Amino acid sequence: MSVTVGVAELYGRVAEFRVLDVRWRLGEPDGRPAHANGHVPGAVYVDLESELAAHSGSGDGRHPLPGRAELQEAARAWGINDGDSVVVYDDSGNLAAGRAWWLLRNAGLRDVRLLDGGLKAWVEAGHPLESGAVVAERGTVTLQEAGLPTTDIDGAAKWPEHGVLLDARAGERYRGEVEPVDPRAGHIPGAVSAPTAENLAPDGTFLPAEALRERFEKLGARPGVEVAVYCGSGVTAAHTIAALSIAGIDAVLYPGSWSQWSSDENRPVAT
Repeated sequence: MSVTVGVAELYGRVAEFRVLDVRWRLGEPDGRPAHANGHVPGAVYVDLESELAAHSGSGDGRHPLPGRAELQEAARAWGINDGDSVVVYDDSGNLAAGRAWWLLRNAGLRDVRLLDGGLKAWVEAGHPLESGAVVAERGTVTLQEAGLPTTDIDGAAKWPEHGVLLDARAGERYRGEVEPVDPRAGHIPGAVSAPTAENLAPDGTFLPAEALRERFEKLGARPGVEVAVYCGSGVTAAHTIAALSIAGIDAVLYPGSWSQWSSDENRPVAT
């Protein structure tokens, strides 16, 4: 199943999809005002902090994966039924929407796609926006237990011994020059820097599959190699897993990511 859908295809078939607006940024986590101001017609707002993450417990990282029951309740509130095709987007290159894409595919939904280029591409194509809040008719979807591979903190520590561990944060955070959120600066020893923003072309769409394959191969990630990805808290790492999927490369998510690793003083840090 395709990872993305273009704005032209979505515009022509918008009634066939359940569209989710996942606007969220580190410094601006509540995307409701932006959603109410203008969104793809029919799109339901999804709150990343409360619906796409569990309440963080001690040592779990900032955005632990939600439980199946909690995600199912949220998905039903978004109006999703069994068999629905879902499109997710945001206004920041799909860096947040990638979380919803990964979670819903992990929960067994077969057709979940990212709107390539996000809201920016929709607007630039001249397609209309709708304002106000959207309340969906409650859905009846039944989600499955986790179906996509993940690794824990111990697995991430050993990953470079047998595969490639990609760090999807900005390069300056990987290098340890700055750390705006988490307890310590740097990266997991052996990890390779792979900033999420470099998955995208200047217009905010994903790079073509061939360009993504070339990018990841230079980092050691290719078909047949065990690849895992982390970021700050397991959100934007999902975007890189989507980019790897476009390139034909399977990858594992480390959900706890740097927020979990850097909080454990017994874990070494590389800079």
